[in-house]
Amino acid sequence: MKAYFDNSATTRPCETAVLMAQKAITEYWGNPSSLHQAGSDAAALLRKARKQVSSLLRVPEDNFFFTSSGTTANNTAIFGVCEKLRRQGNKIITTAIEHPSVGEPIKQLEASGFEIVRLMPDCTGKINEDELLSAIDKNTILISLMAVNNEVGSLLPVNTIRRAIKRADSPALIHSDCVQALSKILVSPKTVDADIITVSGHKIHALKGVGGIYLKTPNLIKPYILGGGQEKGLHSGTEATPAILSFGAAAEEAMDIKSHLDHVQKLRDKVVDGIKDIGCVTINSPENAIPYILNISILGLPSQPTVNFMSDKGIAISAGSACKMGHRSPVLTAMGLPPQVIDSAVRISFSRYNTEEEADMLISAIREAADKYGKKGT
Repeated sequence: MKAYFDNSATTRPCETAVLMAQKAITEYWGNPSSLHQAGSDAAALLRKARKQVSSLLRVPEDNFFFTSSGTTANNTAIFGVCEKLRRQGNKIITTAIEHPSVGEPIKQLEASGFEIVRLMPDCTGKINEDELLSAIDKNTILISLMAVNNEVGSLLPVNTIRRAIKRADSPALIHSDCVQALSKILVSPKTVDADIITVSGHKIHALKGVGGIYLKTPNLIKPYILGGGQEKGLHSGTEATPAILSFGAAAEEAMDIKSHLDHVQKLRDKVVDGIKDIGCVTINSPENAIPYILNISILGLPSQPTVNFMSDKGIAISAGSACKMGHRSPVLTAMGLPPQVIDSAVRISFSRYNTEEEADMLISAIREAADKYGKKGT
């Protein structure tokens, strides 16, 4: 690929992440739970990685646990809360635009008898704060809202929930899927006022196969993955040290959030300025979306042919969430966008490694696709 703009699906591992993974494979391959030197050496590096990721999250090391993916972290959070608090209530509040790793576990809980409130977004992907706050009552045990939507980049009002929980005298815990937010905006218990925060390594230039979960207090939830008691019993299974060490290295590389954000903002603005005058192109992301995600439609050209056209040009973009391929986007559907817009929608997702030259390539390719195949006003 000449230009990679599918960073919300996965990112290219940064050099330090690759080096640390290689070191884990070739030098520190011992089991971190083993009580010999090889195990102790691996355990020491695992502790270092935990400190690195915890520093990016601005959380205490003892409150952060590694998992095998962001999906596992989300499942652990959702099922763990409901198992812990099921005697205190039966209501879960979420949105209609969550990632499938949140939406599918909640569907399963709904089938088992939990009451689910799914808040609908407006046409910009924004969730109404008043509707969110008024839905919270004494029967609510879980509120799960992503910090940043993975398809359009809209910001959700996670940090407004706490006062409503207190006002309703509710036992509810707040979970925020911050997979698309980590390293792109400042994610911390202060900026995202949640009891549980879940993240993923391969979205921030680490290897695949590692995620994480922050708990505000120990024993906040019941474990979901059972076995040998690793990660203080929260996520059993031999730790994947190559992936974990890469996560730590990538987290350290990502600490300069503002500088990276400024760079990506310039690229996003450049692309928007370069395509906004095209009559058959619509921009589906809201103006205040994080700049890392830009959702557009070339009207008249379906999503997958657009992806194929770009791929032939050496440019990688996405037809939507890579976790829900082959289906009309539930996010854009929930936003109430017209079918012709949804069926033509593609996601462009940036990283700090993208360049202005790559942005120019993308603009040129979009304009060419629109000229050849676009249909204004269809």
